[in-house]
Amino acid sequence: MTALGTRQAPSAVPWLLAGPAQQAGAEPLAGHLARLGPCPPGSPGLIEALATSGLRGRGGARFPTARKWTAVAQRARGRAVVVVNGAEGEPASWKDQLLMTFRPHLVLDGAMLAAESVGAADIVLYVSSGAPRAGEALAAALSERGLPRRPRIQLVWAPARYVAGEETAAVRFLNGGEAKPAVVPPRPFERGVGGRPTLVQNVETLALTALLARYGPAGWSHDPMLVTVRGAVAAPGVYEVARGARLDQVVGMAGGRPGDCAAVLLGGYFGAWIPGPAVGALRLDEEGAAAAGVGLGCGVVLALPADACGVTETARAVTFLAGESAQQCGPCRLGLPALAGVLRRVADARPERGDAERLQRWTWQLGGGRGACKHPDGAVGLVGSALRTFAADFEDHLRGRPCRGRFGPPALPVPGVGAGWP
Repeated sequence: MTALGTRQAPSAVPWLLAGPAQQAGAEPLAGHLARLGPCPPGSPGLIEALATSGLRGRGGARFPTARKWTAVAQRARGRAVVVVNGAEGEPASWKDQLLMTFRPHLVLDGAMLAAESVGAADIVLYVSSGAPRAGEALAAALSERGLPRRPRIQLVWAPARYVAGEETAAVRFLNGGEAKPAVVPPRPFERGVGGRPTLVQNVETLALTALLARYGPAGWSHDPMLVTVRGAVAAPGVYEVARGARLDQVVGMAGGRPGDCAAVLLGGYFGAWIPGPAVGALRLDEEGAAAAGVGLGCGVVLALPADACGVTETARAVTFLAGESAQQCGPCRLGLPALAGVLRRVADARPERGDAERLQRWTWQLGGGRGACKHPDGAVGLVGSALRTFAADFEDHLRGRPCRGRFGPPALPVPGVGAGWP
């Protein structure tokens, strides 16, 4: 028996956000089924189709989806756990919240497919407490369907913290601990929730799986992806683009003019600054991003206004990241706060002697996998890209000459740092 459907669509695989307008609210089950048809059951054949399609996870790490499912399926014995990861702690992103809020049945289809394909007895909907509408939409969609006896499904509210969506942090929280990354091995696929093999998968990835199961990998030509576009654009929001779309075109879709941007932040706060002149040449796929020395991350595209200060914005982001760390290792407890302090002094054009050297040295020393998790690596990756992209601005600030943009309104969304855990 195959898990793949054969429904025909005008453009092969439909877009994730196709269907009723967001103003209509969450798509009901009847409309979802009328538009897409019933979802085929999951099976090993679906994992093979995932491998053929080349689908990668959309939570930030871009890990091959089929490899992740296979690792769990090989150990499951009918008792695995699927964690639907809707934590989305990235302040600049709201793609996952939008998907859960307006297309909840597509997410639930993907969750059921994953459970059936890997051999899971339980599904956990792990949704940020900072996104109540998303969780409520999923809960309402479950009520429409009626809860199955197997797999069992429950909704768990995740802490609204940046690191809470990291897969080992999610497992740790679901096992009764704090939502902080855990030391590995074992990985969740080896021993996760309740000590069982666990698949932790981002909601966009699962929604894409629900389309793949219906239409098969043959029509996977445009490989849709969601991007959150904001900053110096006329119409900020979540846009769906084909894999390989040019970055300048994506900015233009939201009413921005790439030529008027000082830079573009790609991938979120664990991403990188792209200089304005390089925006047009970058394509949104793994190959294009790798050629530019960056990653796609969680699909954030933030256009920095031409009159904004990249030094100040980077200092704000790193201060946030330092406060959101799990505080479990030296690089997070000591290194990131110290680095953020230097960045704030430089942003204020009040540097101390040796700050230029400290920025370079600490950016190198704190990365490279020296932390207990990837949090320090992500933060210093952002700093390194800022030092390259805004080199002239850093030079001015280090000489005590702040740029005009330092006094403008903030460009990056940086929420207040939470107090305490979880």
